[in-house]
Amino acid sequence: MQQTKNEKLHYGTAKDIRNGTLVTEFILLGFPDICGLQVPLFIVIFLIYILTVFGNGLIIAIVWAEPRLQTPRYFFLSNLSFLEIWYTTTVIPKLLETFVVQRIIICVPCCLLQSFFHFFLGTTEFFILTVMPFDRYLAICKPFHYSTLMTTSLCLQLALSSWMIGFTIVFCQTVLIFQLPFCGNNIINHFYCDVGPILKMACADTSLLEFLGLLATSLITPGSLVFTIVSYVYIVSTVLKIPSATGRQKAFSTCASHLTVVSLLYGAVLFMYLRPTAHSSFKINKVVSVLNTILTPLLNPFIYTIRNKEVKGALWKAMACQKASYHG
Repeated sequence: MQQTKNEKLHYGTAKDIRNGTLVTEFILLGFPDICGLQVPLFIVIFLIYILTVFGNGLIIAIVWAEPRLQTPRYFFLSNLSFLEIWYTTTVIPKLLETFVVQRIIICVPCCLLQSFFHFFLGTTEFFILTVMPFDRYLAICKPFHYSTLMTTSLCLQLALSSWMIGFTIVFCQTVLIFQLPFCGNNIINHFYCDVGPILKMACADTSLLEFLGLLATSLITPGSLVFTIVSYVYIVSTVLKIPSATGRQKAFSTCASHLTVVSLLYGAVLFMYLRPTAHSSFKINKVVSVLNTILTPLLNPFIYTIRNKEVKGALWKAMACQKASYHG
């Protein structure tokens, strides 16, 4: 009689347990084909990481120190900057380690924890970036009711909901992954613990987890993108009705920075996950993943401040106060 798939999996798992071959640690390969470039890449990415932490930390400090910036718009920007600091921190240290050590050994629980925080923060970023255009929609399309609609209580609820929903979605899947036994090949051809390679090493049925992951991705990414597009359709239609060119330019400038960040994020995600499998290259995906992990968080502080007179004014004010106290 032919064995069913579940019976084979159960038999294979039991055999691995008896032979003591269950995997207790994974090996991260990183980028094994970049011989001679390890040191330059280590220096560049390390400097980018320092600039990312400093830039996003500076935005948080300025927003909290300057009363004029303590508005819903900058409150959500502070949430985004805080998220970006930890998003890069979950991945970059291990990425830097791959340039120093040929193979990175990481215990299974540590790998799953890294995967959890990476996807939890990544998922939350989609929700934060969805809330930000909603705030701009209320500010531009309903200016006379903005202060009564976007209250401090609503700001806190929107931010907290973004963090809690992102946490819950990824936590539930991570709990199920923690129950899986891993056996056989323990090499992850990546620079961090991605869920896809992890599930491939499980010696148990992962169809439910794969379905849940696909369902979450299919709902969150297109859903947040559609909500953002709809918000900006209303914003643009309202801005075009503003009679003065100066008023239109000012309204558009408040949205340009967010649109740039959204384009970078969704562009990378759609490139990695919506290309046909036959034309996809895992090496290219790794490169795009690196750019998405280090470039977007690095550019955020510059994108949101380079054309923002309020933030630049607060920064110059803080620098002037610091200079005055130094001379005093």
